[in-house]
Amino acid sequence: MTKSDVILAVVEPDVIPQEVVERAAWLSERMASTLTLLLCDADVTALANNFFVSTETKAIAESMRAAQREILEDLAEPARKRDIAVTLDVLEERPVGEGILQRALDMDPRYVLKGTQYHSEARRAIFVDTDWFLARTCPYPLWLVKPREMAAEPLIIAAVDPTHERDQEARIDHLIVEHAQSIAAKTGGEVHLLHTYQPLKGIGAEATKTFKPIRLPVNDLCKRIAKEHREKLDALAAATGIPGNRTHQLPGATRDVLPFVARDRQADLVVMGAVARWSLQRAVIGSTAERVLDHLPCDILIVRAG
Repeated sequence: MTKSDVILAVVEPDVIPQEVVERAAWLSERMASTLTLLLCDADVTALANNFFVSTETKAIAESMRAAQREILEDLAEPARKRDIAVTLDVLEERPVGEGILQRALDMDPRYVLKGTQYHSEARRAIFVDTDWFLARTCPYPLWLVKPREMAAEPLIIAAVDPTHERDQEARIDHLIVEHAQSIAAKTGGEVHLLHTYQPLKGIGAEATKTFKPIRLPVNDLCKRIAKEHREKLDALAAATGIPGNRTHQLPGATRDVLPFVARDRQADLVVMGAVARWSLQRAVIGSTAERVLDHLPCDILIVRAG
């Protein structure tokens, strides 16, 4: 957990700004936290400060800044009426992702909230989207907001992988559950554990052939894999106090199963993990979160280990 008691909400005029502020206020109220609204809009620094621009251009810049402040004041008013302490700020740094990250590092927030929308194949391919940048680099829990109201008692899915195939320190699952339980405790919500595992595939007709002269025991292997995964999942559930009727294991790829389960159970929040793996001097988020982000119908909370 982080040290300060502030929630940082990134406000983008074209990405569900009202929903983001409402979710941030909802969370701030329940967490007894203060709230900072950071508006990421057009940068008018060059218009206002450049020695060579005209007085008229500088006046336009000042008008734009006044309009930005007015937008923030309007967005903050409902939260302030609920006695939430709200601080307003406008981001002038560029690139936007790096500016948001630096503000977060300066602020040490409990959560960073940001609206999210569909990411095109082109954006995914070149990794320039601010969502991806923050998911890879932000050391604080990143809450990506979807345009949907939270239930009075939210259902929270903690997506875990107790086999630790990609997390040698075996810490990420406990962090996922810790954050899910903390939110549930403050909101009256309910936490469910979900683990998906990939059964044997790609064997096809080869599985029926005889090898020297032993037949490959595909069914037995599948049962053994499922049993071993379930044992590790049950151990995690026992260690974190999640009852058996809220602990679920399903076969299939996470990118397919998790969105289905979230829709079927009408989940309000999915908590996922990201393990810091350094390549070319940058941290890389696990591909699973990237693949499911656009397909989940609810909010996503990405927590990081390392």
